[in-house]
Amino acid sequence: MRLPGTDPLVVEVTRGPMVESAHRVHAAVVDPSGTLVARWGDAALRVFPRSAVKPIQALPLIESGAADAFAVSAAELALAAASHSGEDGHVAAVGAWLTRLGVAPACLCCGTDDTARLADNCSGKHTGFITLARHLGAPVETYFRLDHPVQVAVRETLREMAGTHEAAVANDGCGVPTFALPLGALATAFARLGHPGGLAPARAAAAKRMLDAMTRHPHLVAGTGRLETAVMARRPDILIKGGAEGVFAAALPARALGIAVKAEDGAGRASGVAILAVLRYLEAFDDGDAAALAPHLAPPVTTRAGVTVGQIRIA
Repeated sequence: MRLPGTDPLVVEVTRGPMVESAHRVHAAVVDPSGTLVARWGDAALRVFPRSAVKPIQALPLIESGAADAFAVSAAELALAAASHSGEDGHVAAVGAWLTRLGVAPACLCCGTDDTARLADNCSGKHTGFITLARHLGAPVETYFRLDHPVQVAVRETLREMAGTHEAAVANDGCGVPTFALPLGALATAFARLGHPGGLAPARAAAAKRMLDAMTRHPHLVAGTGRLETAVMARRPDILIKGGAEGVFAAALPARALGIAVKAEDGAGRASGVAILAVLRYLEAFDDGDAAALAPHLAPPVTTRAGVTVGQIRIA
């Protein structure tokens, strides 16, 4: 598969014989040194990575010793990096983790009532933050504030993994800080996550545990029918994580590469197709993988009755 030039990728949406809509997607492929290997569009584009960066946000949970101190399992580490679908298994696992901590669901800042908080796609991340707060002896009630020791640790970890300071700070949809980065810096963070040999020993060990947790428990990272779950269940040698507003990031540990994409218009239907197209371009998939992942490589456009009338595809 060839992707042309260095212009942004174009993901088109067809209906019948014509293209009905199109999305421009920027993409960067980077090695752990931060060297740009390939790009489509603007690798310096500043983006809020949103939930795509959850695996990086969870590294202090491991590196600090909090995960071991509170017997956090590999499945719970996967939940700490998850944007889960709120299925019964997700909700039960987060609830059990909080119960073990002796913390009520009301302490989570990602919802309006206990049921909504546990089912929120970020509940695992927030439970990880609370675990870290408990380990640090910091207040649990304010773990989401920018100046809280948990968020200070997350910010410093992200800076070190991305190799740069953030371009801007804002609040994510779940109420915790989100830090804007150049697209290439987000890819650098994922390259280092997947190939952490150049990191300090404790950070490298944390990265390896996170990679193992996510690829061993892909259903907990996302959920039934979700792209991340499908890819990692099929290819556990690929780590992939999506975020809101058309962001996706991935790591190819064996190739020492990180990938990040951003749809200009924030369309998630475009960013998923785009990152899979880049993975195919990098020959991360074989023909069997492409066939198995076809519903995500080129998702169908359907009527409300379920009849296929078009597709979403790389142009």
